[in-house]
Amino acid sequence: MNEEKLQQLNIDSQSKRRTQRPFWSILIGVAVVIAVALYYWWPRESDKLRVMKGKNLVGSSEHKKPSANSTNPNTSAVSSSTNPAQVDGSVLTVSGYIINRERIELSPRFLGTVKWIGVKKGDSVTNGQVVVLLDNSEYAARLKEVEGRISIAKVAIQKAELDYARTSKLQKENIESKQLEDDARLRVDSALAMLKEVEGAKSLIETYIDWCVIRSPINGVVLEKLVDPNELVVPQSFGGGRGPSTALIALADPKDLQVEIDLNESDLSKVFLKQKCRVSPEAYPEKSYNGFVAEIAPEATRAKGTLQVKVQIQKPDKYLTPELSARVDFIGRGSAED
Repeated sequence: MNEEKLQQLNIDSQSKRRTQRPFWSILIGVAVVIAVALYYWWPRESDKLRVMKGKNLVGSSEHKKPSANSTNPNTSAVSSSTNPAQVDGSVLTVSGYIINRERIELSPRFLGTVKWIGVKKGDSVTNGQVVVLLDNSEYAARLKEVEGRISIAKVAIQKAELDYARTSKLQKENIESKQLEDDARLRVDSALAMLKEVEGAKSLIETYIDWCVIRSPINGVVLEKLVDPNELVVPQSFGGGRGPSTALIALADPKDLQVEIDLNESDLSKVFLKQKCRVSPEAYPEKSYNGFVAEIAPEATRAKGTLQVKVQIQKPDKYLTPELSARVDFIGRGSAED
């Protein structure tokens, strides 16, 4: 009975073997997937132009190399490959910003209050034109005071001269001593010296009154109006951002313009002083102006690897606006370009 039960529990050795067909099927499937992926991943010439969802996408198996003239985005220099047209004889093309060669800020010579300002931003001014008046009431009062002192000094001179004349006559008659005559003469000299001192004080006050009238030193245009009437102004700041103003207006000559460029150090060998240039404003690319390299900075900017260059524009006109960008073509030596 027991032997029959053992025979029933015994497992046939053929049934112990598991089939290996599913394992090989998995391996073959994985290999097929890898082959298909490699087929689509491997670059081919026909992949340079692909069309996807109605949009043209240009692709290439090679990475684009940056231009030798490409610059830091914080600088104003750009690659010459971005220019729409190349100037004959040009060895380098970069972009910069149009600037005023000189920016003049008119400041007071002393602490004062703005009484009147006769210009606004954008106004044209001429050399010698009155643009600002400072309050001069204090100095006008001092002037009257000094004029009174001058009158007193003149009276003192007259009295001293009369005393000296009487003493001199009496000394000649041996009525007065020589010492009294000398003392009278010295009083005359002292009165004359006092008059000169007071007249000097008057000249100083008149100078301050003249300084209350601010005039334009150039023919130009008002870039900024920095103060308003009744505002306190000083010749220099006491520190801090909320102190009195130190300038009244900012002026510049619109006919004296330059292009400021941050030049890559790799392009420095192509630029030299007095080099001829052609300037075209980005806003009006059809316009062009002659220019020349007026300044090359003696020190570079290490952080950006650039050197500042300024190109003087010859005969600028209304199409050149400061702080807008312009393209500059540097003409090589021996070029026929004028």
